[in-house]
Amino acid sequence: MSIAEQRTDSVSPGSTSMTATAKRQLVQDLTTLLGEQHVLHTPYDLALYEYDASIERGRPDVVVFPSTTQEVALIVKLANRYQIPVVPRGAGTGLSGGAIARSGGIIIVFTRMNRILDIDYENLRAVVQPGLVNLHLSNALTPQGFYYVPDPSSQRSCTLGGNVGENAGGPHTLLYGVTTNHVLGLEIVTTEGEIVDVGGWTYDSPGYDLTGLLIGSEGTLCIITKIIVRIVHLPETIKTLVAIFDNLDAASNTVSEIIASGVIPSAIEMMDQMILQAVEADTQAGYPMDAAAVLLIEAEGLYEAVEVQVRQVVSICEKHGARLVRIAADEAERQLLWAGRKNAFGAVGRISPEFYVQDGVVPRTQLPYVLRRVSEICQHYGLRVGNVFHAGDGNLHPLILFDSQIPGEIERVRLAGHEILQVCAEVGGSITGEHGVGLEKQAEMALIFSEADLRVMKQVRQACNPHQLFNPGKLFPLPGRCAEVRPA
Repeated sequence: MSIAEQRTDSVSPGSTSMTATAKRQLVQDLTTLLGEQHVLHTPYDLALYEYDASIERGRPDVVVFPSTTQEVALIVKLANRYQIPVVPRGAGTGLSGGAIARSGGIIIVFTRMNRILDIDYENLRAVVQPGLVNLHLSNALTPQGFYYVPDPSSQRSCTLGGNVGENAGGPHTLLYGVTTNHVLGLEIVTTEGEIVDVGGWTYDSPGYDLTGLLIGSEGTLCIITKIIVRIVHLPETIKTLVAIFDNLDAASNTVSEIIASGVIPSAIEMMDQMILQAVEADTQAGYPMDAAAVLLIEAEGLYEAVEVQVRQVVSICEKHGARLVRIAADEAERQLLWAGRKNAFGAVGRISPEFYVQDGVVPRTQLPYVLRRVSEICQHYGLRVGNVFHAGDGNLHPLILFDSQIPGEIERVRLAGHEILQVCAEVGGSITGEHGVGLEKQAEMALIFSEADLRVMKQVRQACNPHQLFNPGKLFPLPGRCAEVRPA
């Protein structure tokens, strides 16, 4: 079976074995628990929840909107009684199919559990519900001089519960780390419907690091209902630079030398010419449309240290042939430059009806080679590709442009995506940096993990989720479907 066939066969919308009678009774029980307005079950209402931001599909039987942890626990107990799966969902911005109901069942949407429960500025902590939009937390903290660091490109719409489930990153995690570095504790609901606290208010707790285990588990081990996060002071000074290059390799090599020199900016982002043209048409952020690549670099911290960093970064950029290095003149220009970067995915909609985002990670020194291979692979399949990514982390996001109305095109897109991840694995990288595995990269797990590795991880899942109640059929290769991508 080819990779494309694996993907096409991997999701069958409405594939639950639930009878119509059982579904009616389940809907009645959920309505009694939550109220009619918080239970969706008609085909029309369910259509929105068949997909997320990936290219996968799967229809649930019921969608519910709880408002408390206790309601989540009772929903899980009902799912146990009816023996149907449960899939947690935030804003549906995930890019790997993690929030899709592969086997039908219940989707729990956390729209109503979106509050900030507590902020402790003295101890640099906040307690939030999983449905809180990422940016809303920083907006609440900023007037007091604080913010929450992890900032995915979908920051304006993604939720913190989803960020925890996928261990999301973002541009500024180059310096500060990804979600797992900023979460101290969780309240969770187990597959038996029990409410349990893991981690806590302190930096470390005795015993196993269950918080670390659950972050990035993609909804396969528990359902998260409360999150304790670290908050940090706003930096004294921020400087944002744009370095313009006429050569993609030169821009890539610049990234490697900046980090190798001991300078760690808070962010180093790269956009290639195709993305720059789309961004400028959409945002008019002031990026040059004729450049081969642009680096968006940010340094922050104490004023004197930032001034030194900026001089070092400018010198390295010029050494590698940057046509121009420009420093944002004020906060308005800085925000506009970042708006262009964070709107890049949406801007691509101006030049293509659809796109497929990959999420491989490679050593920074391998960026020139891997970017060339990405271009060659997409050319081989007759596809266009643009690159916008976290260059400082080596976290690639090739956007493969396509039109699913063209016969055979989506199959070529999947094959190209698989080959790109193969290249990432071959150079010592990973198949995902922040988007997760979900449905999209199950087969590719065999590119970087041995059978023994996968077996141990499945044993952990079996211990926490023995009956595959939570988010079944995700994360791991399906039986008999990883032979073609097994590592040599």
